[in-house]
Amino acid sequence: MNSKFAMMALLVGSAFASVANAADGTINFVGRITDQACTIDPTTANQTVTLGAVRTGAFGPAGSVAAPTRFGITLTSCPAAVTTATLKFDGPTSTANSNLLALTPVTGVAEGVAIGIYEVDNSNLIPVGSGAKTKTLASGANTTIEFVAKYVSTAATVKAGTANSVSNFTVSYN
Repeated sequence: MNSKFAMMALLVGSAFASVANAADGTINFVGRITDQACTIDPTTANQTVTLGAVRTGAFGPAGSVAAPTRFGITLTSCPAAVTTATLKFDGPTSTANSNLLALTPVTGVAEGVAIGIYEVDNSNLIPVGSGAKTKTLASGANTTIEFVAKYVSTAATVKAGTANSVSNFTVSYN
């Protein structure tokens, strides 16, 4: 009899436990899945952007930049219904600045530096995980969306070593 009472008390208690968790807000997720999209030119879908070898003395205080290098992603065969696109870059973020890509952790990795991706104007940083400015697509033609990557110091002192990183990108339309 005691086991039946204990089981009943457990069931009743669990029913009230879910009521005790009050909601402080609501998040609505909205979006759309489309079959109307551009094709990404294979030569720009998977590419290597070479930032080169930069001496540690090229950096000043945290936030200093070096080795700006332009790169682009080309969208082709865009349907007429697709008029704009936004790119978002994802990847591991720097512990010193979550807007920047962390360097790939390997033996001998550089310290005090990360990689920033900027709009083509070379001054507006695109935070990791955030969308770049929306770009208008050329009707009936290929559109290359350009960006600039550069090393960004995250500390007052930069230590020499390998300085590589990896980012995935996603294209959102209209």
